[in-house]
Amino acid sequence: MNVTIVGRDVALTESMKDHITKVINEIEKYNLGILHSIVTIEKDKRDFFTVEIIMNIPEKGTAVVHYKDKDMYAALDKAKDKLEKLLRRYHDKKNSYRKKDRIEELIVEVEEDEIVDMPLDIEKPISVEEAINEFKNSGLYFMVFRDLNGEKRVIYRRKDGKLGLY
Repeated sequence: MNVTIVGRDVALTESMKDHITKVINEIEKYNLGILHSIVTIEKDKRDFFTVEIIMNIPEKGTAVVHYKDKDMYAALDKAKDKLEKLLRRYHDKKNSYRKKDRIEELIVEVEEDEIVDMPLDIEKPISVEEAINEFKNSGLYFMVFRDLNGEKRVIYRRKDGKLGLY
């Protein structure tokens, strides 16, 4: 992972750089494959230090954390705590065991559709009124029949509750 350390109005010493590197290495324990980190330390007119940590994480995007304090080391540690909380949540969400169990349940429940052959009773022609009465009493979703003219017809129940006829 690349780490860029930027100091604005602050002279960065070796001990500061070592502490920042140590903080970033502690965050790598979550194994998120962090690509690049930018740590910016800025000192304002009132001698407050603002620490900003930006991390590029694959599949997640960019994580940004700010913290402001009188002490630079305290600000860095507090920013690290915020970032760890954010990354821990993402890590737990990504590696959730419940999620894996749920996926396995869904895979087990998915079965292929089974096709069952059923004979059609359409040899004897019936009138449309007789077919409607038989359809209402049968509880079927649709019914195929032959009308008195010898044509194949279909009665079905529409979404609005009425009957349709082909």
